[in-house]
Amino acid sequence: QVQLVESGGGSVQAGDSLRLSCAASGGTFSSYHMGWFRQAPGKEREFVAAIRLVGSGVYYADFVKGRFRISRDNAKKAVYLQMNNLNSEDTAVYHCAPMEAWGSKRPPAEYVYWGQGTQVTVSS
Repeated sequence: QVQLVESGGGSVQAGDSLRLSCAASGGTFSSYHMGWFRQAPGKEREFVAAIRLVGSGVYYADFVKGRFRISRDNAKKAVYLQMNNLNSEDTAVYHCAPMEAWGSKRPPAEYVYWGQGTQVTVSS
């Protein structure tokens, strides 16, 4: 089982940028399409972005609107989320997780290994 640890969050002003990192250990990281998810206080966890296990295929939630970019480095077993032009609605805890399937917006149904995530707080 791949274990994932997120980092890179922080408190920023609206319009600022952050780069989130997700470090994997164990398992076969390059076997999974990977995604970023976020959960704001009082809201359901939602899909943010996904990247194909190999190659450059990516897709995003509509609210990203060209502001975020997901990338991965299989050699380093890492996934990244570059977030630009942040706004207060981006305030949430961000998690990475494997994707259920390419084109899906959720992890596998049996996935329960959500870690601490990394907190992003954007002040307007």
